[in-house]
Amino acid sequence: MAVVAAIAATPMAGLAMKIDAGDRKPNVVILFVDDLGQGDLGCFGNTSFPTPHIDSLARGGVRLTMNYITNPPCSPSRSSLMTGMYAQRFGKFGMARGLAIPEDHPTVAEFMRDAGYVTGQIGKWDLGSAGQGPHQRGFTEVAKWAPNAGGRHLYNVKRPDGTTIYRTDLEGDYAVEFVERNKDKPFFLYFSPLAIHTPLHETPGHYKARIKGPHKEYGGAVAAVDEQVGKLLAVLRKHNLDKHTLILLTGDNGPHPKQGGSAAPYRGGKGNGTQQEGWVHTPGIAWWPGTLPAGQDFGGITCTLDYYATAAAIAGKKTPERCDGKNLMPYLTGKKTGDVHDSICWYNADPKDAVRRHLSAVRWKDWRLLMDQKTREWKLFDLKNDPQERNDIAGQHAEVVGEMKRMHAEFVAGLPSLDSIPAYDNTWATPPEGWGWVIGDGK
Repeated sequence: MAVVAAIAATPMAGLAMKIDAGDRKPNVVILFVDDLGQGDLGCFGNTSFPTPHIDSLARGGVRLTMNYITNPPCSPSRSSLMTGMYAQRFGKFGMARGLAIPEDHPTVAEFMRDAGYVTGQIGKWDLGSAGQGPHQRGFTEVAKWAPNAGGRHLYNVKRPDGTTIYRTDLEGDYAVEFVERNKDKPFFLYFSPLAIHTPLHETPGHYKARIKGPHKEYGGAVAAVDEQVGKLLAVLRKHNLDKHTLILLTGDNGPHPKQGGSAAPYRGGKGNGTQQEGWVHTPGIAWWPGTLPAGQDFGGITCTLDYYATAAAIAGKKTPERCDGKNLMPYLTGKKTGDVHDSICWYNADPKDAVRRHLSAVRWKDWRLLMDQKTREWKLFDLKNDPQERNDIAGQHAEVVGEMKRMHAEFVAGLPSLDSIPAYDNTWATPPEGWGWVIGDGK
């Protein structure tokens, strides 16, 4: 794939015309896959897990090769995506399930709803406190959370007639229903499948059969997600909406290496790899035929905070003041080059896991600075020449370490103190249970 810096011929003027011409506003879809690693996809180098539909997004769009989440793991990551700001700013330093997201700041769904969009949510929610489900924080159409079949069955769900369906397949069917129902309106869809989160023992055999080599349950779950992407693309093309729809795809945090997930060429992920690059470096793809160039790479530093700001730009509205993200469109079209963010800082603290889930780090240029949670010493890695983070070169670059420590200290100084975190009850907020949809005003 070529580098996007060389494709400045794709003008932003085309986007402005689409928004300003008084025609229907473009659709926006965010695909937020649970525990998806960069090395899990064919378009990022995986040769064992077939992902033809996701690969087609990369061929027809732009790969974001330096894409990050700002606040792992799952619940904090989703909170940051949904608010467009570092969730640490409102006390979400760790998992903190049940912690309220700000009532005085619009979620991206509330923002897009108020901009005239039908807003849809499918799949995992996992953020907010009681009374902050997706149907209460901006989503006008919410797919109900189908009941489990019982026991350890998280993915096999039981229909009212007693038959079962694999949850990932159901989520894909819901995505098709949403588009069919709203094909004549501008829509914003947040499609967040539960897969590829464990347990994986229910991965259907026909998906496992697609996998070459080991890790068939994990790889089969990746293939299942890819199948749902195929359903979405098919319904968009059926209604000639593909050239009118921006899709942004990424994961909520890095992969589960022990299950077979990969962050290649980086190392790490869930479990014992949370101090490494792979826990926060997630695959990114932006697809919008006719507006974004096809088959390009953008290597500037981006993060999921930018997805809110980009959606706002597509809607033709100014991003809320407290958002930390930036509009990606000028970069993806080649109008701007370089890093979207000069640096990204992490300051995560989970009282239940002081080593694995405490993360203090900085990404700047090709450097990654990391606080070793056991020794409390800063380590420096050159990700360009050492993506596996095998060689700590902090002792050789004192000035770089000093500058990055200053960045981190400045970031932390702008956050509330850890002892001021509001109370939370560790509950997992979910969409309403049942079958079908909750359709309302998103309030």
